[in-house]
Amino acid sequence: MARSILITGCSSGIGRDAALTLSRRGWRVFATARDEDSLARLNASGVTALPMEMSDGRSVADGLSQVLEATGGTLDALYNNAAFACPGAVEDLPAGALRAVFETNVFGLHDLTTRVIPVMRAQGGGRIVQCSSVLGYVPMAWRGAYVASKFALEGLTDTLRIEMRDTPVRIITLQPGPIASRIRTNSIPHFEAWIDWRNSPRRGQYEASLLKRLYEPSGSDRFQLPPSAATRTLLRALEARTPRAHYRVTMPSHIMAAARRILPQRALDALIARG
Repeated sequence: MARSILITGCSSGIGRDAALTLSRRGWRVFATARDEDSLARLNASGVTALPMEMSDGRSVADGLSQVLEATGGTLDALYNNAAFACPGAVEDLPAGALRAVFETNVFGLHDLTTRVIPVMRAQGGGRIVQCSSVLGYVPMAWRGAYVASKFALEGLTDTLRIEMRDTPVRIITLQPGPIASRIRTNSIPHFEAWIDWRNSPRRGQYEASLLKRLYEPSGSDRFQLPPSAATRTLLRALEARTPRAHYRVTMPSHIMAAARRILPQRALDALIARG
């Protein structure tokens, strides 16, 4: 029988590429998204798509129930990829915006993970892969909400991995660096809804930096890789006999991990501040 995997956040980018690639490799893929257009495109591509809103516990439960009904109550792997960002300076970040980011990026993923674990315990094994980020272990300016959510996900996942050592369920973290995706474009509505940049003491910095990054066409990033790079790493995590705890994707994720170990904090802060 084909191995089964549930992948969250598949409307574009990393999630969509993972869903399509694993389907071609013979996995039975269940891909989630929030909007009807994305679901239709996924279904047309040959994967089973289902709606799942990570900030809605009922939606998470219903989506997983559909998967388990289709598989007869089993699931070989879960790839938690769903996430969004709300850019802006931390001092301008309302608590409501931070809560909204955490509802999806942390609480929703945690909800789904804890629902899947009993299934994998009962069947005698499985793999849970959490998609974190280079921003899960180093911060960057203007990304406070996203950084905080990924730091939280890293800590939660590392703890879970240690606790699950006495089970056949393997817990793995992927840490991509810059990957071509729509996350920046998708963050604009959240920025516009939550960040009052015009009345910020940092208005000049917004105009000189963040607004250009959000609204103007970006040049090529020599370190950016396509979503397929993350999928190749995911496949290693899923298919290795003994998977590693952490898999880094892109050169910046490796460089920043090394810098975090080697550099004094003041030097690391200066390096990060340069962008």
